[in-house]
Amino acid sequence: MDKWNAFKKNYLNLYEAEEGSLKGMTFAVKDVFAVKGIVAGAGNPDWERTHSSSIEHSFAVKRMLEEGAMLKGTTHTDELMFSLNGENIHYGTPFNPTSIDRIPGGSSSGSAVAVAASEVDFALGTDTGGSIRIPASYCGVYGFRPTHGLISVEGVIPLAKRFDTVGWMTREPELLYKIGTILMNQDYSLPSFRRIIIPEDIIELCSSECQHAFSKQKELMKPFVETIDSINLASEGMEIWLNTFRTLQGYQIWREHGQWIEEHQPTFGTDIDQRFKWAKTIKKEEYDQAVLQQRKLKDQFVRLLGEDSLLMMPTAPSIAPLLRAKGEKLEEQRKRTLLMTCVSGLIGAPQVSVPAMSIDGLPVGLSFIGSTHQDLRLLHWVKEYHEKVQKGASTIEISDHFISRK
Repeated sequence: MDKWNAFKKNYLNLYEAEEGSLKGMTFAVKDVFAVKGIVAGAGNPDWERTHSSSIEHSFAVKRMLEEGAMLKGTTHTDELMFSLNGENIHYGTPFNPTSIDRIPGGSSSGSAVAVAASEVDFALGTDTGGSIRIPASYCGVYGFRPTHGLISVEGVIPLAKRFDTVGWMTREPELLYKIGTILMNQDYSLPSFRRIIIPEDIIELCSSECQHAFSKQKELMKPFVETIDSINLASEGMEIWLNTFRTLQGYQIWREHGQWIEEHQPTFGTDIDQRFKWAKTIKKEEYDQAVLQQRKLKDQFVRLLGEDSLLMMPTAPSIAPLLRAKGEKLEEQRKRTLLMTCVSGLIGAPQVSVPAMSIDGLPVGLSFIGSTHQDLRLLHWVKEYHEKVQKGASTIEISDHFISRK
């Protein structure tokens, strides 16, 4: 029985290797990854009905199985991965283990819930516009979005290829790092980061409670880096970042799925349907202009971070919204969330969300963004930082800093 409604297909219990660095561990994968003999449903019955079963595993699934992990099942996702809520009109909403009256976040909702509820040791998901980071924040687990293009998306249903990444979630930073070494086929070999940059214009997007929790994290960070600087990331306003991201993403989404939608007329939830209809309206010249803007923003960001800096900010503007919330307040939360998540998406940079903050006992992720291709350095830094905190703080202090549920 799947009491958390995390799984699309449960009890697959697939394994291929008797030995490996992940021996004895279980994992789940978002219902967009190819699993041999199974139809990846992408959160929509019409998609599942019009597609065939996979003839082989996706790259990421294959690597996990080769390292001795057992695949427990596939997990629920928002329809065609085009949402950040985790609510699905066809399959229901996975229950957020931190608060069952709140959404789990999407679109890797089932993966986050399966990890947070200790149904599996880790889970694979995808992140295009925040689909790993937001459910990780709302469900209180570690979540990682890698440098765009670093990890193969072979065998994964696309949303917008300019931003699609394979990511993963765990309950502890050690395993988060280990999975990175496997999927990237490399190990950490660079010195630690020396500087933290705080983007004040992004912090202003957060609720007052979230800003208060974040201010405590700034103080806790001081012994671990040489410098903490505050800046405004977007001199012309964060709206430019979001509009650039939405234009690029929307245009590619319609190019990817428009023909299938018009041919099969699938049944979508109202919000998903409206987003696809909007994506159809984006013109090629708007896309081309956004491409130029993206290059400009990326160049600025690369110069800002250099080789030794991390951007530090909350993952989401607040705790998870209530289930079935509607109206302007929810739309405002979604916009603020996208204003925050579009940064690493546009830059193609790695971002890790750690369960370091809470508001009234509910989790909010703390995020670190590094320069492109510094993924393992970032994951190792988080693991090392967590170990130092454990060594020098009491159990109560740790729970307010880096949560590790084993």
